[in-house]
Amino acid sequence: MADVEDGDEPGAPHSHPGSSASKAGGPDKMFSLKKWNAVAMWSWDVECDTCAICRVQVMVVWGECNHSFHNCCMSLWVKQNNRCPLCQQDWVVQRIGK
Repeated sequence: MADVEDGDEPGAPHSHPGSSASKAGGPDKMFSLKKWNAVAMWSWDVECDTCAICRVQVMVVWGECNHSFHNCCMSLWVKQNNRCPLCQQDWVVQRIGK
């Protein structure tokens, strides 16, 4: 593995004696990073038993998509639209619990 001197960046071009970069006081950089935006992923907690419609903990129904809702809220929802309110997949009951 190559040694990196203080101030040198891996992958940065190195100056040669007599070049304009060494006369200017340092190596020319190909680019400099001005701004960096991080991207993160998240998902609903599958173990959550809080209804995403009314946010109350009660008897929930889980869909095959792993989203959970109050059984009473989802039964009303399914009468109008047979899709998950969050991901829009066809609603198929996986289990009913706590």
